[in-house]
Amino acid sequence: MTSVVAVLFRRGVRAVHYLLSGACGHNRAVERLEFGAAVRQLRESTAPAAVGLPIGRRRVQGLRREELGELAGMSADYVRRLEQGRSHPSAGVVNAIARALRVGRAEYERLCALAGYAAADGQVPNEVGPGAMRLLERFTDTPMFVSDAAMNLVAVNSAFMALGHWELTGDPWDWNVAWRTFCDPFDGFKQSADDATDHEAILAARLKSALLRYPADGSLAALVDEMRSRSGLFDILWRTPRPVAAYESSAAFVHPDGGAVTLVGSLLAIPGDDLAALMLTAAPGSTDAARLAEIVGVVEEPTIIKVGQAGPG
Repeated sequence: MTSVVAVLFRRGVRAVHYLLSGACGHNRAVERLEFGAAVRQLRESTAPAAVGLPIGRRRVQGLRREELGELAGMSADYVRRLEQGRSHPSAGVVNAIARALRVGRAEYERLCALAGYAAADGQVPNEVGPGAMRLLERFTDTPMFVSDAAMNLVAVNSAFMALGHWELTGDPWDWNVAWRTFCDPFDGFKQSADDATDHEAILAARLKSALLRYPADGSLAALVDEMRSRSGLFDILWRTPRPVAAYESSAAFVHPDGGAVTLVGSLLAIPGDDLAALMLTAAPGSTDAARLAEIVGVVEEPTIIKVGQAGPG
């Protein structure tokens, strides 16, 4: 009887091992297919001029496999096998493809995740890319800032600085929106209870999402730890997040001259660079719109200012 049980047990172990191996193999195959589809989509949507290639007469959209292979230092046949899910890329291959296609940080991390690798450094990107610069350059009369995933301001326009509410205190996180909201609020920034609730929920949700995407970023982890220690409200939101209905809220900005202007802040994602832009606007034809025009009108020459600090270290 014992020998029969032992035989059945060994057969069961082999069966489970077989099923698990098959499941793992299936998952790897799916990942290879998803990675290949992502590479093909990026290759076909990349303009030749964007990577330094002549445009000429083309029968295909984007880059040819031969062109991507040449830029990335691999054969066109290997690119084909990658796109068809018949080969698993090394981390070096993923990096080479990302560099060749000049993808932004978000796309690079997506390729790494699909290939089963962590991104090279896992740090929150804070480079102001061309898309963010265009927004700042083209809306010179609209107060606007660009922030990274950790809510550190990285660039502002002169219209935003003209509001006069962002005083600096010398704190390491002076330029972090979440820190200033929960731990070091501005005297010249006033919100209703409902708007404050929305604003706080947005900031907590963005920081939680950032920490999930960049677990190796020490400055981000330190910021979250310090905020949870300093702010009971933030700690509650961190443990029990509120749902975010819309990424906007209203606030009154008290100007140093004593007047106030009420503006709606709308948060816009900037794909590729993992940045976000906040635009502050007033209702057209309103008293606030006229007041905003007065405030911005005193700016002698619109400029873009790169700012921001990522905390200690």
